[in-house]
Amino acid sequence: MKRIAGRDISRHHVENNGDTPMTFQILALDADDFAPLFTLDDAALAGQNARRMTVDSEPGFPCRVSLEEGRVGETVLLLNHCSQDAESPYRASHAIFVREGAPTAKPNPGDVPDVLSRRLLSVRGFDKDAMIQIADVIEGSKLAETLDAFFKNPTVDEIHIHNAMRGCYAAKARRA
Repeated sequence: MKRIAGRDISRHHVENNGDTPMTFQILALDADDFAPLFTLDDAALAGQNARRMTVDSEPGFPCRVSLEEGRVGETVLLLNHCSQDAESPYRASHAIFVREGAPTAKPNPGDVPDVLSRRLLSVRGFDKDAMIQIADVIEGSKLAETLDAFFKNPTVDEIHIHNAMRGCYAAKARRA
């Protein structure tokens, strides 16, 4: 177990004895969607309301593609991402970080990456019409049990996870 900021942090996983299916899978953003942005110069990035930055502290630059913290010295882009693009009153976009060259994370069903487990999170369950059915603010260490509980609601189609403090989109969860 690691210690960060005086807290014990470990990779969280919902145990499954085979009797019950895993109810969630966390989805990262696709690296291919962001790779072309890294070829742009700073002026072109600014024209798209994006900024190139160098990671200067850990934690603090959580990548939405790799679902890992940026490492000191790495290049990241800070850009706006539309996380809820449905025609709904809950249409949403916010800032995200993406690490240069980061591979797309593919967590196994029931896995919660450390980058999520160590933050205060806002969790929002949406129905098929992109209307919020259930929401909560939780410690990241409670994310697995919260996702399981939200998906017990048959109207919940997908769950969006945001960092509660700054509001940034973190990831999405779907039924496994």
